[in-house]
Amino acid sequence: MQSKAKKVAQYLQELPADRRATIQAVADVIRANVDARVEEGMQYGMIGWYVPHRVFPLGYHCDPKQPLPYICLASQKNHCSLYLMTAYAEGSAGEAWIKKAWPKGKKLDMGKSCIRFKSTDDLALDVVAEAIRRVPLDAHLAWYSALDPRQRAKPTAKTAAKKAATRAAKPAAKRAAPRAAKKK
Repeated sequence: MQSKAKKVAQYLQELPADRRATIQAVADVIRANVDARVEEGMQYGMIGWYVPHRVFPLGYHCDPKQPLPYICLASQKNHCSLYLMTAYAEGSAGEAWIKKAWPKGKKLDMGKSCIRFKSTDDLALDVVAEAIRRVPLDAHLAWYSALDPRQRAKPTAKTAAKKAATRAAKPAAKRAAPRAAKKK
């Protein structure tokens, strides 16, 4: 459920007492472990910790007016969700690390970067804290920048010349083969 709350305090007040206590406990762990340059506020109807434009001026590639999401925490209809973008930052290694570090006695209900839970008893808060600390903000920004289509390097004269030389070195018959196959 997406909240229309404008402030985190308002969001928390809208929650039933048990959900509020759960969300507050997880938020406290996040606050204790997140980089000081990351800001907290409401984003996409959830509590969000995001990279402000003063740190990452381009913002979120899907909506550059929005700051770059870093961590989100939400009370959904049937569960709570913790979105750790840092699990993406390491590719499958981030997600794999969380799965490996998760205590054997606790069930991990995890999607791509989302951990679903009903109460803090379902979480390994020490693993959540370490997952946040494992990927420093600068490393996350470097990973994100490398994938951001707005930041992909435009070909230089040197790379264009190299590409042309490679193409010229390919026999004409091989270059024509894919075109001939498409016509069939």
